[in-house]
Amino acid sequence: MTDDIVASVVRQWQAVHPGLDTGPMELIGRINRCAALLQQAEDAPLRSAGLTRAEFDLLGAVRRTARELTPGELARETFSSGAAVTKRLRALQERGLIDRRGDDRDRRVAHVRLTDEGRTLVDRLLPQQLAYESTVLSGLDEPARAGLAAHLSDLLVQLEGRLGTPRR
Repeated sequence: MTDDIVASVVRQWQAVHPGLDTGPMELIGRINRCAALLQQAEDAPLRSAGLTRAEFDLLGAVRRTARELTPGELARETFSSGAAVTKRLRALQERGLIDRRGDDRDRRVAHVRLTDEGRTLVDRLLPQQLAYESTVLSGLDEPARAGLAAHLSDLLVQLEGRLGTPRR
């Protein structure tokens, strides 16, 4: 295994606490470090379109479900807070990428749908984003990618079950 920053941190902890099991740190630390680095990169195709990953996730959720979603449903779909979703939806609406319409039975509920411009943007950006992500992962061969995806899926299912997040 190539020496990375987490390996250095683990060695430091083992020097301070020689008997300490640092195995969990080796996994969680690497997952957290990868997530932070991926967030810092800010997804070049999305950035060039003036979108954040979180905004694209909202647009993508509406596009892939092919139906209107409420802000609450979008919060659950994207694992975001209601306040964050509201803020992002406002920005996306100002850009003309989504429309919101009130519910006929409950005026407190809004339904979100993509505008033609929003749908076109998502359909244009998705292949570019996937190509970018493929480049990010290019250092891993297909068996390594498949194995990593399977292991991360197992971990995600376990965490979702433990933290009470409903599975779809």
